[in-house]
Amino acid sequence: MTSIVFNGSYITKKNTGVGVVSKDLLYSLSANKITTLIPKDLDIKGDIYIPNNLSPGTGLKSHFRRLYWLQNSVPKLMNNLNAEYFLSPLLEAPLFSNIKSIVLAHDLIPIRYPSVSFLTLYYLIYIPLILKQSKLILCNSVSTANDLHRFYKVPMHKLFPIKLGFNNKKYYPIKKIRKKFFLIIGRHNPHKNLRRVIKAFAYSKINDYKLIFVGPFDKRHTPSLLKLIDKHNIRHLCVWKGWIDDDEKLSLLNECHALIIASLWEGFGLPALEAMACGTPVIASDRGALREVMGNYGYFINPFNIQSIACAMNAVINDKKCFENALQEGPSRAESFNWLDTARTIEKIIQEID
Repeated sequence: MTSIVFNGSYITKKNTGVGVVSKDLLYSLSANKITTLIPKDLDIKGDIYIPNNLSPGTGLKSHFRRLYWLQNSVPKLMNNLNAEYFLSPLLEAPLFSNIKSIVLAHDLIPIRYPSVSFLTLYYLIYIPLILKQSKLILCNSVSTANDLHRFYKVPMHKLFPIKLGFNNKKYYPIKKIRKKFFLIIGRHNPHKNLRRVIKAFAYSKINDYKLIFVGPFDKRHTPSLLKLIDKHNIRHLCVWKGWIDDDEKLSLLNECHALIIASLWEGFGLPALEAMACGTPVIASDRGALREVMGNYGYFINPFNIQSIACAMNAVINDKKCFENALQEGPSRAESFNWLDTARTIEKIIQEID
């Protein structure tokens, strides 16, 4: 197979989103077919170690450092290795070079819900160049592929939707007593729709339940959510956690009454997959790729309708067979999302374009 260099620059010690995908995909690719670029000091075996200040955990400056590294260091590495393809688990690669890049697209949230930010400019200026230059574009869902075609006019023959995976060694059913709380995992950005979730929870008046939020504090968005909670006098019913380790996440997924993903749009929805693997009910938005991931599993809602979200909360509480059905259907569906299958699919796609 053609020589491939894997971009592991997004991997950190506390991975979320793209970092999780990068790390799990790395472990599943055939080691004899790729050369891995891994940040040093992570206790992860790599072929070539790169600076550890390129990942998003060190702020906006790290993004500029990573883009500079991609543009200036990667072409030299590729040339020295005589490698043909640069495989990147996100929409980043060296520009204005003869390197054949294969990139993975996750979602187009900054285009669907633009704001005055570096990220929006990044998607308006940098991403179109990457899409045009890349040899092919892997997509984490059909939904994402359709968005790339719609917003950037990328030809469909260049887009390859693939099924991502999850770590089934970390997420599985365990014997835990279900507790009276709903779990929300993710950042506090506006498209995550937490304001409507909070309003729906207050509207439902299920005061013997709690909302547990897992995700980093964001000075741009979290304070307004706290004010909203105070406005509805439910601060005592809301618990805020930052980043948590895998063991605590496994416990919470097996203890919660349901996971809520009420996003205005999701390119994939990894927490939904992890919840299914644990046999946990999921209240999910009917926008984006969540139906691709979940099929008929769970309780789908209109994320723009507060009453729809509230009704789903009450439906889960009143459904006497919700846990039995979730345990029967969730893990079996989650099994079809396997990182080894994802890796073999990617390797086959690359092999066929040689």
